[in-house]
Amino acid sequence: MASRTFIRALRSNVVRQIATPVQRRTIATAFIAARATVAVAPRIPALIQKRGIKTIDFAGVKEDVYERADWPREKLLEYFKNDTLALIGYGSQGHGQGLNLRDNGLNVIIGVRKNGASWNDAIQDGWVPGTNLFGIDEAISKGTIIMNLLSDAAQSETWPAIKPQLTKGKTLYFSHGFSPVFKDLTKVEVPSDIDVILVAPKGSGRTVRTLFKNGRGINSSIAVWQDVTGKAKEKAIALAVAVGSGYMYETTFEKEVYSDLYGERGCLMGGIHGMFLAQYEVLRERGHSPSEAFNETVEEATQSLYPLIGGNGMDWMFAACSTTARRGAIDWTVKFKDTLKPVFNELYDSVKTGKETIRSLEYNSDPDYRKKYEAELEEIRNLEIWRAGKAVRSLRPENN
Repeated sequence: MASRTFIRALRSNVVRQIATPVQRRTIATAFIAARATVAVAPRIPALIQKRGIKTIDFAGVKEDVYERADWPREKLLEYFKNDTLALIGYGSQGHGQGLNLRDNGLNVIIGVRKNGASWNDAIQDGWVPGTNLFGIDEAISKGTIIMNLLSDAAQSETWPAIKPQLTKGKTLYFSHGFSPVFKDLTKVEVPSDIDVILVAPKGSGRTVRTLFKNGRGINSSIAVWQDVTGKAKEKAIALAVAVGSGYMYETTFEKEVYSDLYGERGCLMGGIHGMFLAQYEVLRERGHSPSEAFNETVEEATQSLYPLIGGNGMDWMFAACSTTARRGAIDWTVKFKDTLKPVFNELYDSVKTGKETIRSLEYNSDPDYRKKYEAELEEIRNLEIWRAGKAVRSLRPENN
């Protein structure tokens, strides 16, 4: 266990630094967190400026990183002055990216099924039917840049109707490489005479929106599937800034979708939930109370330790713990890695071969998928760990 006295002493200072960086223009929170309170070797990335591009040394591998400072609002308005951005779909990403584009002053319209849930959500957010809110077909007909932010399953289902409208001179934009990469399964075969680009924010659409409103920008991946005009990459960078990105990392459609599907099933969501459940259940089976099991499994991790890792790195986290905690954590890291690596290899293979794609398309195309999904969520809500967590969260200082 971490030394709670030391963690409490650090927490308010470190979390404040993470939440409010001294310098806005940073590559990642790891580059901005203060290290003054713990003696660890500094790891400052080498920066080489060239034509507004930062070349960063990531652990010995140099990568070009693009930043929003090169695309101020006035430049965006000039660059897209003749474009209509037709954003199709108003889910999480559609909500965040659409509102950010609107606030940046670009000519953006929303295309969704009329009178559906997304249509009503868009109206609640101030989109006006007939002015900047239309049915999908009408929005595509008006757009020069078609931003397909429908769900992966919906992209596959609607593609036969959408493809004929993607005429020469338009640009097709994705925020996930899923549909074109797995085209044998999705049937999303893009026209050969248009630019096809990707901007994939590394977070939910709600986070994209929140960071933008706070004057910050989310990290995003950019990629080009097809460059007909010779300006596809430049367009992707500009759009990434316009939707709320701060820093942009170049990748490919394939690598984006492989890493995304792999990550969300692994450490980002599926794997971490599985570890939470396993640790919590063992504590309960060994006689610990629900509050103690939750605090030692989730609360201390998410409220004290994970912010320190995000802000400063794992070595800093180890240095901020008691010597007993540090020794045990380092020793058991090897066993967990050796045990879990075969599972992660199996997961990556499942992603790359399309097995995960088939599962997603089949499940999410089921007419009753929302009902089944809600039943799964209800089951998770009713797990003891999360019912105990609700009570623990109510006792946090900010809630009292």
